[in-house]
Order: sequence, then structure tokens, then C-alpha cells
Amino acid sequence: MIRPTSLSLLLAATLALSAAPVLMPAAHAATTQHAADAAPVLVTLDEWKAMTAQGKSAPLFAKEQAKAAKELDKQIKRGIDVPVPKDPGGGYTHEQHKRNYQAIEAAGTLYRLTGDMRYAEYARDMLLQYAKLYPTLGPHPAGRSEVPGRLFWQTLNDSVWVVHAIAGYDAIRDTLSAADRKSIDDNVFRAMARFMSDESADNFNKIHNHATWAVAAVGMSGYVLRDETLVNKALKGTKQDGNAGFLKQIDQLFSPDGYYEEGPYYQRYALAPFILFADAIARNEPQRKIFQYRDGVLLKAVDTLVQTSYGGYFFPLNDAILDKGVDTEELVAGIDIAYAQTGDARLLAVAQQQKRVLLSPEGLAVAQALQEKKAKPFAFHPTLLRDGGDGTQGAMAILRMNGDDGQTLVMKNTTQGMGHGHFDKLNWIFYDNGQRVVTDYGAARFLNVEAKQGGIYLPENKSWAKQTVAHNTLVVDETSHFDGDWKIGEQRPPKQLLFATSDDTQVSAARMEGAYPGVSFTRTMALVSHPELSEPVVIDLLRVHGDKPARYDLPLHYAGHVMQVGFKAERALAERPVLGKDNGYQHLWVDAVSQPASEQRTLEWLLDGRFYTYRFAGSAPSRAILAESGANDPDFNLRREPVLIQRMDGQKDATFFGVLEPHGEYNGTAEYVRGANSRIDKLERVRGSDADVIVLTIAGGKTLALAVADDPDKADVEHHVSGNGYDYRWRGGWARFDAKSGAASGAAQQAKTP
Repeated sequence: MIRPTSLSLLLAATLALSAAPVLMPAAHAATTQHAADAAPVLVTLDEWKAMTAQGKSAPLFAKEQAKAAKELDKQIKRGIDVPVPKDPGGGYTHEQHKRNYQAIEAAGTLYRLTGDMRYAEYARDMLLQYAKLYPTLGPHPAGRSEVPGRLFWQTLNDSVWVVHAIAGYDAIRDTLSAADRKSIDDNVFRAMARFMSDESADNFNKIHNHATWAVAAVGMSGYVLRDETLVNKALKGTKQDGNAGFLKQIDQLFSPDGYYEEGPYYQRYALAPFILFADAIARNEPQRKIFQYRDGVLLKAVDTLVQTSYGGYFFPLNDAILDKGVDTEELVAGIDIAYAQTGDARLLAVAQQQKRVLLSPEGLAVAQALQEKKAKPFAFHPTLLRDGGDGTQGAMAILRMNGDDGQTLVMKNTTQGMGHGHFDKLNWIFYDNGQRVVTDYGAARFLNVEAKQGGIYLPENKSWAKQTVAHNTLVVDETSHFDGDWKIGEQRPPKQLLFATSDDTQVSAARMEGAYPGVSFTRTMALVSHPELSEPVVIDLLRVHGDKPARYDLPLHYAGHVMQVGFKAERALAERPVLGKDNGYQHLWVDAVSQPASEQRTLEWLLDGRFYTYRFAGSAPSRAILAESGANDPDFNLRREPVLIQRMDGQKDATFFGVLEPHGEYNGTAEYVRGANSRIDKLERVRGSDADVIVLTIAGGKTLALAVADDPDKADVEHHVSGNGYDYRWRGGWARFDAKSGAASGAAQQAKTP
């Protein structure tokens, strides 16, 4: 499914908290004769007056208003253009209708803030043209989705249009003649609400972000038109029985921790209709206590969305575009409204980074608080975000050390994420030094770039970006998880087994069963620090159990320039062979392949002045393959990105283990290099009857050992692992042992031989 263009630059006039208007039946609303019955309900007259009086003294708010006025004045000079729809996303008519809803919203807002009737008349005249055009429209001629829109190529964009246009209309509605008001009410907003709900009931009643935009559009229209039926349909579904609609979406799409099922990128996108409509509900029907619903899950969702970011950008999981971050318009709305509800000063730190506010009472409150220097730092911290409505559908584990631009390890043990999900269970990404080091491709798409198939998802999104080999997790027999069927994947989430943190060790473990017939794999990842290492390192342990011999591939996608290849490999110098024929393998050029080997090997690369050494080994001989994406890509749709693949053939049970070490510094300006060599001398695995111990020998002789039980969710079981001159005993899912330092972490007692 395709998301629409980005929201307007304004997100203005977006709802506030005040006394509720009286809802009236649809028939009454359609024949309203008095302007008093058309007074604004999304922001009250008193609130508009307060913003007019106080906005100029709040610099950020005043700047936003001036920017909106400048942009709108330009559009007014160009005249009104309401074209007959014909183009897909990125095309002229698509972009013009987008500009129009932005202008309607801005005009209503600026009319209320300035009293200039020129703005109200402009919004009125444009809406009257829509009142003539909309009744003549059928399905969009360029419709490519399951539910073509009328103004746009998909209904989703029509819903977005209404969410913003209804806010502008609400601000001017009481200035219109009864005839003009009735024409716009009936032929624009009531007609669009009918199309989105009754005429597109299957889409409206889905549990999905498309439906969230639709119910927000219909519900907000219901409040403005004083139509209780529209509001009830929005809240409870077209049958008004509670089996669909806004409340059901909150129940099923968000976990108890505020994590959204489709992942951070779509949490960012879906946040706008959830928060905007919730705010409308709060001020029109405060008795519903919508922001307290499910223990305040919508407000948790705002905090969670910020937590799922690094360096200002969201974790690019599932169908994500890499350049979306905390300054996106949707989160501007989320931060402002959440701050108005909670007064949480940490949110102001995010608003400082955004450098924007809504032109609404909430935006004014944020601007005033920032002027008064009330902001407190937003604390990024290790956290486990459960997935699924009841919190049992896996989880996202976020491990963090050394502050905002330090080390962050994200382990994706979540559910599928519906149709936008990727086939990458137990995938991971890693950030350090402000950079994406171990990467995820995200989506193969150039949003709204018409030259790239109109800005929709490209064919390579399915043939590469969604395929398992494009991610950092196990691939069996060169096929993707669930054989590439997301509906099966949605039914089989991973199981989060362990999440624990201490001062020097953070660890997460999860198990996946059902991604492949007869195959179960368990992955434990840890972020650990040590006084002899300049930066925390990542330890990775992946155990596979299969019912028959298979080919196991474990990719590592990374960013940077290779410094050293620490293994012998045959280079492809004259030509670049392709790794495979399907399931993403057809998009990989092979640059080098080693012979099978069991000993530890290394790959070192340089990224933004820091070196990274990945040291890896396995329980059986494996090949190391160096490859790059971009093969079989005639239209140059894919980014060229490197990958290391460990390939183990003919095994039923297998173990992969490795450590990623950030180290050193390269300064091209000052022309110096420091710490370019790894501080880890040796990587070992010691196997017991029911547990593994990964041992790192650090330069100078000290060792760091991470012990992990096969079933790390069983906290009271004792474990004993002995071998290679080591002897480890502990109770619980994990333990850490530091030789020659006397330190022990976790639920453990250190016991080792000299």
C-alpha cells in the first residue's frame, strides 16, 4: 500500500481543549441557517483571540505565522486552480490538490489570527469550486491501489485532504452565507465522508493507517458539521458496533508500550491522524477521556516514536524512507499536542530540535514554554518496546550507551508489520559516532519523484528490499522468511526471551520458529563496555536448529570503506558474477569469496573517521562472501551498498558468533591516525550442554566473557560450561565474566580456571 505525499507545512488550526459543542443529527446539520450554529469547534473563538493577542510575543509562533502568510500570499497571487484529477503521485494535478488543502488550512488559520477577510474569502472561493467539481468525479483515472480515490489516485490521499481542509473550513464556516455553507457542507465534506465510509466500507473498517486517516477525516467532519452519525461511524466503524473504527484501531495497532505495529516509519505517519482526531475528541467529548484510553497509549506513542530514532532520524525498519526524522510535520503535531496534555518538559527538547510549532493553542503553549526556557533534555535510554495489542507479539529491543550520538543497537524481534513489513525476523542495525554503521535498506522508493514510477514503491522493493537477504538475519536455502508471504508472517511473531541491562552490559535474546519449515533460530545480542576497549562492542550469537541439512547464510550490511579483509578470498576482478537467481540474491554482485574455514576471520572498514572491525566465526566451516547490491537493476533504482555474507552449507544445527568493535580515529584534516588496529586479539566460543560462552581476549591478556543459556528466559536454572581452559558457572539466562578484573555482572558468580 502507498502512503501519500507529506503533510502540509502548517498542520495549523489543529484542535484544542475546551468545552464541547452540541452534536446535532445529520438532517439538522445539513440545513443549518444561522452563523451561530457554525462557530468554530476545532479551536474556539476565545482560543483564536488568545493566539492573536499572545502569538506575536512568542518568537517561534510568530515566525511560523509569518512563514505561513508569506507562502499563502504567493499562492493567492497565482489564483485558484482546482483541476480535474488525472495524475498519480508527483504529477501536476496530484500536487495541485495537495497545495490546495494546505492553502485552505492556512487561509482559515490566518483569517482567525489576523482578521483579514481576504483569507476567508480565498478559502471560501476555493471550497466552492470543489463543491462544483467533487460531485462530478468517479474513481481516479490513474488509480493504482485497491481503493482509488476521487481527488487523488488512492483514497488515503483523499482522507489526508479532508483532515487538513476541514480544519481550515471550520475556521471560516461562520463567515459564510447559509447557501454557501450548505453547498460546501453537502457537496464537499459530507460527500467525501460518505465516499470514505459507506462507499468504501472495507477500507474504512480496516485496522491499518489508511483507515486511521479515513476515520479521522470523517470524525473531524462530523464535529464540524454537527453530525453525530459521522462521529459514531468514525469511532466505532460503519456499523457503529465497535468492531472497527478509531477505538478498535487504538486497541490493535498499538502495544501497551505505545509501539505501532508497522514500525517507526509508519508510526510517524499514522501518528498525525491518531493525535489530531484524539485532540478533536478530547475537546468535543471530554467525557470520553481519549488521552487516558488504554493507560494513555496515544501519549506513550509520541514518546516511543522519539525513542525509536537516532541522530534525529527514525530507525529505517520495514518500508521506511531513510530521510524521515523527528522534524517531520507529523511529529510536530504529536509533540505539541502531547505537551499540551502532559506538560512534560522533555518534549520541549524535541520541539527545540524541530524549530517549528503548530499555529494552534498547543503550538503557542510550546512556543511560550521554549521562550521561558522550560525545556529539559529528552533522555534516550535502553528500552524494550513490546509489540502487538496485548504486548505478546514480539518486541523491539533498543540498547544504548554513551548518550545521544554514542552506541545504539536495535534488535528487531517484532511482528511482521502487515503489508509494509519486511521478511527479516531477528534483524539488527547499529549506530555509532552519529552514523549508521550496520544498516537496513528500508524501502526501494523515491517518494513523489515522478521520474521513478510516479513516486510509488519500485519493483525492487519487493525483489530486494523486502527479501531477507537484504537484512542482517538468517537466510535458509536462499529463500526469504515465510516464503515471502506477509500474511503468514503476521501470524508467526518471534518470542522475546530476555532483556536486561546493567552499567556495562545490555543484552537481548529472541527466538523465531516458523519462518522456515522445521527450522528454529535463537539470537542473543549484547552491547558491552570494558575499560580496555575505547568504545562498547556488539556481541552476536545466533544458534540454528533444523530438521535437515541446509544452506545457512548470515548477511551483515554495513556502511563504510573496507580497510582490511582479514581472510584469503578469490577476488572477482575481471567481471562481477551474480550471487543467485531469486529472493533478492539476483541483486547481489559478488566481489570476493573465501574457501570454507572454521577459524575466526575479520573485516575492517572506516566510516566518518572511526574504524570498525567485525570478527566472526562459526560452529562449522563457512565461506565469507563480499558482495554489493545493484545487480539486475536496469533502471538504477537500487543504492550500491556492501554486504558480508557468512555461508555455511550442509548443516542441520549451526552457530554463528561475532563481535563488532568500533575503535580508533582517522583525521584527514590534521593527517593523523590513531587506534586503527583492533584491540581484540581473539574470539572464542565455549559450548556446554545447555549454554554458550563467547570469550573475547583483549590486547594485554584480559578476557571478557558473555555466557548465554540456550533458554535464556528460564531465570532459575543453573548452568556450567567448561572448556578451552575456562570454567563458568552461573544461574539464569546470562552472565558476564571479566578475567583479571574481579568484576562480574548479571545474575552470576564468577568461577574460572587460571
